[in-house]
Amino acid sequence: MTATPHFTGDASPYGGGDPYADYRTADFPFTHLVDLADRRLGGGVIAANDEFFAERENLLKPEPAAFDPERFGHKGKIMDGWETRRRRGTGAAEPHPTDEDHDWALVRLGAPGVVRGLVVDTAHFRGNYPQSVSVEATSLPGSPSPEDLLAPDVKWTTLVPRTAVGGHAANGFEVDEEQRFTHLRVNQHPDGGIARLRVHGEVAPDPAWLAALGTFDLVALENGGEVEDASDRFYSPATNTIAPGRSRKMDDGWETRRRRDRGNDWIRYRLVEQSEIRAVEIDTAYLKGNAAGWAAISVCDGEEGERAEVLPRTRLQPDTNHRFVLPEPVRGTHVRIDIFPDGGISRLRLFGTLTEGGAARLAARHEELGG
Repeated sequence: MTATPHFTGDASPYGGGDPYADYRTADFPFTHLVDLADRRLGGGVIAANDEFFAERENLLKPEPAAFDPERFGHKGKIMDGWETRRRRGTGAAEPHPTDEDHDWALVRLGAPGVVRGLVVDTAHFRGNYPQSVSVEATSLPGSPSPEDLLAPDVKWTTLVPRTAVGGHAANGFEVDEEQRFTHLRVNQHPDGGIARLRVHGEVAPDPAWLAALGTFDLVALENGGEVEDASDRFYSPATNTIAPGRSRKMDDGWETRRRRDRGNDWIRYRLVEQSEIRAVEIDTAYLKGNAAGWAAISVCDGEEGERAEVLPRTRLQPDTNHRFVLPEPVRGTHVRIDIFPDGGISRLRLFGTLTEGGAARLAARHEELGG
């Protein structure tokens, strides 16, 4: 289950300079997928048995963990992660923790879905990381409390069995469980610190919720939309364009490098299912000198369907939300936006409804995943 290469053991003590210079990481095959635990999607760490040195909420911060060698508080070194106190045994005769002793945190996924891979990041935890970790998952409806999740009748599925990890490293794990999950239980054995947790996978939306909404954003991450490909990801990922809310800064959108040829840049999306698109928003918030000059949108129905232009090449303004009502609904499963010649957009919204066939396939998939 563990992605290769696998990291174990202590990292060297911090010796000054760039703290990431000796950080151990790798290209894991699942990190292009959405982070289901992203705070922007509504993810949260709702409980932990211990957070003596550093708060559990740090686990889901979007930015890489920071390290300040001079930062200490009343309890000791302040770390940018979740860190528990050192476990001890029952007494002088048994000073060591038992093999079963461990700390845990409960994580609510912002977007329930199928988990394809996890990264348990121990950045800057060089000698105070856990000896091993394990991760379990469950699916509960509604908004369960920590007490609900810890009830004895809740079924937990092991995603990562107890596995040794390394300090100051990105510890990656591939997951092969074709189920829809809503919550994780992250265990560190017997104690220690984890800087960040990333839960990569595929969103599996609740069909009943989408049916109740009627008209909704068909390409939004939280509704099951997905970026399939993009011409350029130099400055920021194309997935940002379907993230929740408006962009709050320039790198919270999609921006390409400067073109020196006669081509143009583009993103291709897969909608949640077959839908009828009725309205479009193209937002260039915070892209003031780097906004795309023009944009066009085309739709196809099926992987091999012929692309039909639904928004002709249209002038865009910097730092502006542009809204377009289509003359008539357009049916499709995939959408492409072309920008001319380069630059970026911050968000794309495609409002409409599922077709009867799309809704039926989405409901069947939901049932197949145990939703």
